[in-house]
Amino acid sequence: MKGAPLARYDATLQGLARKDRLRTLSPRTGLDFSSNDYLGLAASRRLGGAVAAAIAQGTPVGATGSRLLRGNAPEHEQLEADAAAFFGTDRALFFGSGYIANFALLTALPQKGDLLVLDELAHASMHEGAQAGRAEFKLAAHNDIGAIEDEINNWRVEGGMGRVWIAVESLYSMDGDRAPMESLVELADRHDAFLVVDEAHATGVWGPDGRGLAAAFEGRDNIIALHTCGKALGASGALVTGSGTLCDYLVNRCRPFIYATAPSPLMAVAAREALAILSDEPLRRVRLHEHVAFAGRQLAERCGVTSSGSQIQPFVIGDVRRTMAVATALQARGFDIRGIRPPTVPEGTSRLRISLTLNVDEADISAMVEALAEVLASP
Repeated sequence: MKGAPLARYDATLQGLARKDRLRTLSPRTGLDFSSNDYLGLAASRRLGGAVAAAIAQGTPVGATGSRLLRGNAPEHEQLEADAAAFFGTDRALFFGSGYIANFALLTALPQKGDLLVLDELAHASMHEGAQAGRAEFKLAAHNDIGAIEDEINNWRVEGGMGRVWIAVESLYSMDGDRAPMESLVELADRHDAFLVVDEAHATGVWGPDGRGLAAAFEGRDNIIALHTCGKALGASGALVTGSGTLCDYLVNRCRPFIYATAPSPLMAVAAREALAILSDEPLRRVRLHEHVAFAGRQLAERCGVTSSGSQIQPFVIGDVRRTMAVATALQARGFDIRGIRPPTVPEGTSRLRISLTLNVDEADISAMVEALAEVLASP
């Protein structure tokens, strides 16, 4: 029967459409208020120039194999050495994406008999890794130190004897709020636990030289950090930083690292240049922080929004249809702002995710806020 094999998938798509949850691909148009290119590096001359120079010198586009075979290019090793020095750790390993790196960490490091406690709002890749991993895992209420400790204590009371792992984001991608890093480190020390910190949205933007919100704690044996290269660094891939022992273990036991073709050497070149830019051009961070403060004032005055204090500003509307209608109206006015719906965010919290980058200026921000206020006031 023609079409029968696709019936179940078609039914799923129709169901998503009825709930206003059907995703489609749309082109990049309008002013950038949705990307993660926070420092405006993706199209920067310096990043492009570094890649062009590498091509001219013979750097290949493809790695041609896994890192353990012929895919281990000098550019990978140079990036990892520079990253370890920049972030203050023993070692760094370069992965193809942040998603793969998170999945790799949580499927390779926590062992059978261990406990993994995951913040409920952590990246989907962390949730996928927790579900696919060997350790027992529990979800804890967002940014709730007491809830994490309760899960640990309950597990111990029930006979848990293994190692404890705690996994969080340092700056959350949908709310723009920060994890209580000092309290988390104290909790990890108290329970002889490992702390995995996804710095995806903090790397390049926050901390000394853009080293992230966990910068003060990197270099400790029980801290593993992930720094994505595809957001503020303007390239792609991800760097896992930690002790030499854990990185060696990943090289030997982490299947996504062992069996995947290595990232492009050109992306290693781009990421390495981006780390140099963080040190050489601190005014990029200064300008972005000025954008954050300016947008916070504008949104508070015109739309009654409380600032998140970061470059990620959520505007929670709640209703899915209303959220998507507002996003569509803003896009029609030339502002690329996207609506975020369940399951990406919890039910009843559909929102606009307003991202602040150096791809816009204060005049653009003022115009965006004015358009938002007008759209919200319309029926």
